[in-house]
Amino acid sequence: MSAEIPAALELHHIVKHFDGVPALRGASLKVARGTVHGLIGQNGAGKSTLIKILAGIHDADSGTTAVDGVSQALAASDRSSATGIGFIHQERLLPATFTVAEALWLGDERAIGPKVTNGFRLLDVRRMNRDARDALHNHFGVDIPPNRLIGDLSVAEQQIVQITRELVREPHILVFDEPTAALVSREVDRLLQTIDRLRQRGLTILYVSHYLNEIAAICDQVTVLRDGVDVAHVDARSTSTEALVTATIGTQAEARAETSARTPGAVVLNVRNLSAPRRFEDVLFNVRRGEIVGITGLLGSGGKPVVRSLFGLERGVQGDIEVDGKAVRLRRPQDAVREHIAFVPEDRRAHGVAPALSVRENTTLASLARFSRFGLLAQRREADTVQRLIEELAVRTSSTETPVRHLSGGNQQKVALAKWLSRTSSLYLLDEPTVGVDVGAKIEIYRLLDRLARDGAGVLLFSSDLIELLGVTDRVLVMARGRIVRELVSSEADSQDVLAWATGARGTHGSTGQQEIAA
Repeated sequence: MSAEIPAALELHHIVKHFDGVPALRGASLKVARGTVHGLIGQNGAGKSTLIKILAGIHDADSGTTAVDGVSQALAASDRSSATGIGFIHQERLLPATFTVAEALWLGDERAIGPKVTNGFRLLDVRRMNRDARDALHNHFGVDIPPNRLIGDLSVAEQQIVQITRELVREPHILVFDEPTAALVSREVDRLLQTIDRLRQRGLTILYVSHYLNEIAAICDQVTVLRDGVDVAHVDARSTSTEALVTATIGTQAEARAETSARTPGAVVLNVRNLSAPRRFEDVLFNVRRGEIVGITGLLGSGGKPVVRSLFGLERGVQGDIEVDGKAVRLRRPQDAVREHIAFVPEDRRAHGVAPALSVRENTTLASLARFSRFGLLAQRREADTVQRLIEELAVRTSSTETPVRHLSGGNQQKVALAKWLSRTSSLYLLDEPTVGVDVGAKIEIYRLLDRLARDGAGVLLFSSDLIELLGVTDRVLVMARGRIVRELVSSEADSQDVLAWATGARGTHGSTGQQEIAA
């Protein structure tokens, strides 16, 4: 970092423990004014904890913090909210029962009449809706109805609203904590363009991400955290992604798990003419035992609802579904579980794990019948199973009794996977399983999926990370406007092929490795 540029943000030797477990062990960070500064590290490295201390969500045990040279209080309760810092957290902190416009202007509501201290004014709903629509379109080029409820939006749409909420307030420093984890390529590109415009206007940005291509594309400097301490401070423009990976995990690592060819077996899932109003139409595909099939598409393409419908989570679904050659009706999750189908959702905190329960309780939540007899729990057998799964998945936890909410995002995702591994399934459905997960954890998840397939299960995986998808799957189904428009052989395609079909840039005649989906 150039010495001539004053620091907009400084954190020095920050220490933080949770239940005696160190999350930060003296981490330091210095961000130059008017730059985009990257913060990277594996899950559990301390990134989110550092950001939450800066935001006043957590208290630091020790250390110092300064914003524009002015020292800030360490205690969250004493921290001033008027520091000129905006935060976009990894968890989407928006009220589910609010409309888009209400969430966007919360605390800055448009009202009718002049402001009166402690007075009552009517909300100008029409103006709020109009301004919300304009803000979303100006920053992201999307048209999300301002009267839709936050709880009815997809994860990506919620993330877009949250980011826009901070941008319209024009803070001096803006902190992004994994802002693109739920976004597809088009939305990511728009966000990076927005960040570049903000930098040109003099805004200081701290950008936390696992996606090193984004770090290389947008950041000026990078700080690397490992095991709760900063281990490297480098120039993003002159440092290779390979060097960043090495600094992050402490050793050279492959970008993805190496696997030999798998041999598909009998069809475990057969889907014909699957349709749901305004979501997807005439979907036709199958999944065989011993193979991993991917689904992808842009926001609103219908891929996510297709996967969710196979676990009984979508209403109004019509069509034919067969599991192991038997016709089934999947109206509720209980129906899917009965057919030995497992589902790992994208929003792990809301749907994948119970944050208040322990690692042990979460792991056996879907398979308690295996460990009980006559109403009594076989605690030794349960403990042995949980310990084995923790070791297999390399879950970083001080104890099996640690509440899942105290684990990092990647480790929470591993627990969500462990929950279904403790219950033998024939078909595994996964929705963005590596969102917000670091390179090392991704490799472990890739290997796990490969093992599941080799053990005879079928795997259906939705992901917006095209490189990831092609690297771990046998086939990829590309969706656009609610229909499957192309099937690609993963080993013979690249991300440009997938994106071209997803965006409609490519017609109906493909090249080697591409197969037309039957109408």
